[in-house]
Amino acid sequence: MARKRVLVVFPKEWDRQELARAEYSDYDLVYAGFDLFRFPSNARLFAFDAVRFVDRLAERWRGRIDGVFSNNEYFGALIASAVAERLGLPCTPPGVVITAQHKYYSRLAQQEIVPQAVPRFAVFPHDVREPHAIALPFPFFVKPVRATFSVLARRVEDFAALRRHLTFSWLEERIIRRLVKPFGDLMPRYTRFQVDAHHMLAEEILEGQEVNVDGYVHEGEVRFIGLSDAVMFPGTDAFQRFVYPSRVPADVQARMKALATRLLDGLGYRHGFFNIEMFWDPRTDAIRLIELNPRLASQLAGLYQRVDGLSPHRMLLELCTGRRPDERRMPTTCRVAASVVSRRFDGCALERSPDAATLARVRALYPDAAVMLYLKRGLALAREMKWLGSYRYAVVNLGGASEQDLESRYLAIQRLLGFEPS
Repeated sequence: MARKRVLVVFPKEWDRQELARAEYSDYDLVYAGFDLFRFPSNARLFAFDAVRFVDRLAERWRGRIDGVFSNNEYFGALIASAVAERLGLPCTPPGVVITAQHKYYSRLAQQEIVPQAVPRFAVFPHDVREPHAIALPFPFFVKPVRATFSVLARRVEDFAALRRHLTFSWLEERIIRRLVKPFGDLMPRYTRFQVDAHHMLAEEILEGQEVNVDGYVHEGEVRFIGLSDAVMFPGTDAFQRFVYPSRVPADVQARMKALATRLLDGLGYRHGFFNIEMFWDPRTDAIRLIELNPRLASQLAGLYQRVDGLSPHRMLLELCTGRRPDERRMPTTCRVAASVVSRRFDGCALERSPDAATLARVRALYPDAAVMLYLKRGLALAREMKWLGSYRYAVVNLGGASEQDLESRYLAIQRLLGFEPS
């Protein structure tokens, strides 16, 4: 049987690492796009034309591929959807992807479908000059209507703090505009939305436990692969780790799944992986939606693989080529898995970073652990501090027979890497 050929658009580092494994050799994988986070590859962003890119991919691969996907949230998922639709391949329709990703229109849709789960919100332009132009009282949580990785998302106490938050240098302004331009250029092709990507969303501040609800839809049937908890650094909105399985009560998890199903059905989400972020407030027992991401959360995929023996990336390859994903589970020795983030909040670069020999030693001693480094200095580090309020320099994914075992192994890896425990 001929191997299925799959086009992977703007692959994330987690995708490249996973798909390089020999177990995926029964697929012919081809890649398109550039690395948005490494120089000089990311310099291509300033001349990138998303409409032309879609047209070229569709022309090049017509009749030559069996599926296309992207887990890249910036614009990869939308481009993959647009290419797949042009080629008549299985996909989430581009209009649905745009609705999910545009945080304002996503909130409007949620308000129609599951109003009880939607916080109060208001949209306003980046260059807002008067507090009365925002139809929500301070304090509130603010984020761009189109962004990812929590870029520029934070709590603001008053209008002065908001203006400081939204004051950019010439270079920052240019980068932000180029990051959202592909989405803005493609949006008119598939929707009649009028609020462009140069807007911010103010939202009522939510409290409680944040949970990721992950799964996929095949021919309109919603299937779940797991729920994982997001743990923040104390006193911040910065992710410290994601832990699977979730600790929220079983009845809450069931309600989250029911909420996700109603939302996906109401949006017309008929095909593709999804990641839905929700808050559960233990004091009120209320569940609120944060956002819907129309793609596989590839950073979390390995958690489900380690504990349950599922292969989310293989399921994704099957789904994008029109087959029902195989949900067979292989035996594992892990009871818990986590994706642990190393951060600094002082704005300082690392005094030293692990070399290739150190990384090789870690991978030899802990072959089941996945280590990703995001080392920055200078302007790139300063920009991340402004946009995120912290500097993420490493992520370690690993599992354990217990929480104590996982923590012990993680601390050992941190020591080998020369990092302070997070």
